[in-house]
Amino acid sequence: MPIPHLAALAQAQPVQLLKGIRRGLEKESLRVARDGTLAQTPHAQTLGSALTHESITTDFSEALLEFITPPVATPEEALRILDRIHRYTYSQIGDERLWVNSMPCAIGADKDIPVARYGDSHSGTMKTIYRLGLGLRYGRAMQTIAGIHYNFSLPDGFWLWLHEFENSSESLRSFKTRRYFDLIRNFRRNYWLLIYLFGAAPAVCSSFVEGRQHKLAPFNEDNHTLHAPHATSLRMGDLGYNSDVQQSLIVCYNDLPSYLSTLCSAISCPYDPYRALGIKDAEGHYQQLSAGILQIENEFYSPIRPKNPTQRGETALSALNNRGVEYVEVRCLDLNPFTPLGIDAQQMRFLDSFLLHCLLTHSPKASDADYRATQENQQRIVYRGNETQLPLNHNGNTRALGDWALQLLGEIDTVAGLLDSAWDGDQHRSAVGIQRAKVLGETPTPSQQILAELETQQLNFFQWAMEKAEQHRRYFLDRPLNSDAVREFSRLAEDSLLRQKQVEIDDKGSFEDFLSHYYAQYLCCQD
Repeated sequence: MPIPHLAALAQAQPVQLLKGIRRGLEKESLRVARDGTLAQTPHAQTLGSALTHESITTDFSEALLEFITPPVATPEEALRILDRIHRYTYSQIGDERLWVNSMPCAIGADKDIPVARYGDSHSGTMKTIYRLGLGLRYGRAMQTIAGIHYNFSLPDGFWLWLHEFENSSESLRSFKTRRYFDLIRNFRRNYWLLIYLFGAAPAVCSSFVEGRQHKLAPFNEDNHTLHAPHATSLRMGDLGYNSDVQQSLIVCYNDLPSYLSTLCSAISCPYDPYRALGIKDAEGHYQQLSAGILQIENEFYSPIRPKNPTQRGETALSALNNRGVEYVEVRCLDLNPFTPLGIDAQQMRFLDSFLLHCLLTHSPKASDADYRATQENQQRIVYRGNETQLPLNHNGNTRALGDWALQLLGEIDTVAGLLDSAWDGDQHRSAVGIQRAKVLGETPTPSQQILAELETQQLNFFQWAMEKAEQHRRYFLDRPLNSDAVREFSRLAEDSLLRQKQVEIDDKGSFEDFLSHYYAQYLCCQD
């Protein structure tokens, strides 16, 4: 399929605009004790406030760390920052390890999974109650799954060029927003490819599915390890970020108003099973924020989100409504346990090429049937993605995974050439070539490599994952930060704790008033 604008963008001056692409990382990792069980210790004070620290926070659990890099110009810079965060964190958590796989192990009962705490401010209290609600609705075990999010944005200079090239009469903000939604629709059509190429969760510990229905079988008669022989990323399937009620939602990505309307409606619409659970427990303590299908927009587990940085007290949807889309957040990536940081520069260059391809390729509006087709493709890839002749739904027809993947990689390779031209190198096309080798069966996918190592090393998943966690721990501890860097991280931690205290001091009114004002924003986003 020809890619519009390709020849024009390939010209010397426009192609240099691609050097302004920014990418940032949000990497989750469980803290585990020396024996591999989930850490029960609180978030270390020396890491700062999980509410206000810009680089080190927590996700669902007090034990689920999240490291955040700012948007930067190159993959290497993002990885350098992430590496420094890891090295500092390891210096502060004693003999604990960071779990390097997306799927957890030895997590125990739900009651043994500590929910993250953010202090006594209204916003901190809301964050904790939201997580209590997630645990109430879906179980806490599911919330211990870790991933890596990839934030991607194009510079205003590029948008100005494209706006002029397409002779658009829209405001630049409206134009950017519309074209980011074009990118998102194409991403949703093709993200199955990312799950296939980078999925790294074909197996789980039996403790993770205890008491739950599943489709997994023991690995080599080892009842400690469950797997699906051709699975790619169980994290992205029905054992991961999924639920029946969310499966019933159809969220429209055809434009910003439709997206806002469908999500705000899901937040505002009560769901009887959640209403029956109660907003508060028998002792009058909040156990979820609301009885809506979604408590807030973050509860919707989408593989990609349009984003705009929020201001204090502002919902993510209000930020989009007020200022349009500024970047996209890719959310379907497993941690790569074969690299200490969970991702490497080669994968990041492929993601840049993939996302730019999604933007530059024609992106027709999607129907409800298209939405369901992407969901079906995701489920097939999760359990059977390593079958190269796996049939997928393609424009209402059936197409083999391998054939479709090779076509997409050919198109992505052309876009990668643009990025290589901008940077005067060949690393982006090389990254595409590495992925092509997986499709051709010349090199294994990460999920295939994991199962192969379990087989050859005669280890169960827990033993194998513990070895990887120990290897990566030594990698970071053997390269301690210098004293100046440690002092800088310590200063950032102290500053964040002071900012948390100030937020708590500045709170006015009751928590109920705060929550009411917060939810009132969703009414403004509906038709």
